[in-house]
Amino acid sequence: MLVLLLLLCLLCFQPLPHVKAQPSSNSQQLDALLQQCAYRALVNPKTGITYNATQQLPSNLNGIRTSALRLRSGSLRRKGYQMYNEFSIPKGLIQTPYVERIVFVYQNLGNWSTRYYPLPNYTYLAPVLGLIAYNGSNLTATNLQVLHVNASSDPILVMFHDVKSPPHGTVAKCVWFDLNGSFNFSNVIKGNTCYASQQGHFSIVFKSNAPLTPKGEGKKSKSNKVWIVIVGSVVGGLALVVVLSFLVLWMRKFKQKKKMEQMENAADVGEPLHMTSVGDTKAPAATVTRTQPILEPEHAS
Repeated sequence: MLVLLLLLCLLCFQPLPHVKAQPSSNSQQLDALLQQCAYRALVNPKTGITYNATQQLPSNLNGIRTSALRLRSGSLRRKGYQMYNEFSIPKGLIQTPYVERIVFVYQNLGNWSTRYYPLPNYTYLAPVLGLIAYNGSNLTATNLQVLHVNASSDPILVMFHDVKSPPHGTVAKCVWFDLNGSFNFSNVIKGNTCYASQQGHFSIVFKSNAPLTPKGEGKKSKSNKVWIVIVGSVVGGLALVVVLSFLVLWMRKFKQKKKMEQMENAADVGEPLHMTSVGDTKAPAATVTRTQPILEPEHAS
C-alpha cells in the first residue's frame, strides 16, 4: 500500500504530455467553396459594385465573410480600384491569362483563421483576409481556375480594421500566404497596413514561441518550483522514515518469533534421563549423589 502511495506521488509531479493539434482543412477547397458562394450573389451585377455573399455560405462556416466585385480588366489596369473592403488595388495590375472581365472574391476568415492557416509559434493580431481573382466572363461556370495577378508599379495595400496590439517586447509582422500555402513576412506600416505585390491571404501576427510573463511572474514561478522541491523532499523523507520503521518492527517480530520457536522445540524434546541396568532391565537413575547425613557433634560420641 505504501509503495502504491509513493508511485502516485511521483506521477503527480510528472509533466503532462503535449497534445498534438489537429491538421487544418484544405484551404484550396475553402477557396473553391467561397468562389461558388460569391458567384451566386452576382445576379445581374453592375461593374464596380460590391456584392455581399456571406448569406450564401453554409451554416457550418459561421463567422466567415465573403463578397464579390466584378470589374473590366482594361479599366482596372488603367485606374485600379480605390477600396474593396480592406484592399486598395493599384493601377497597372497584370493578370495571366488575360480575360475581359475579372471578379475579385474577398474573404474574411474571422475565427477560422488559425484553422485554415495555422502558423506555428505565431499569434494572430487580425483575421486572415483573402483576395483572389477569377474569370468574370461567365458567372455560371464552375471549377474556375485562379487568375495570376501581379502589381507592376504600386503595391496592393491591405488596411486591417481593429488590429490588436502586440504584447510588450514583441514586434507585429505582416504575413502573406500564397495560393500554395507558403508564407512570407514583412513589416507593418502605420500599425495596420501591409504591402503586397500579389494576391493571396494576409494577416498581422507576432512571434509567440517564447511566452511572455508579467513582471514578478518569473519570481513566483521559481518560488513555486522551490516549494515543490521542498514539499517533495519532506514527503519523500517521511515516506523513508515510515518504511524504515516498518522494517525495524518486522525485524523485532521476526527475532521474537524465532526465539519462541526455539523455546517450544526445547520444551518438546526435554532433558534426557540417565539410564542404568538393574538386572535384565534398564531404569532411570539419578546422576547426582544424595547428600550424606552428618551427625551433630553432640551425638557423635
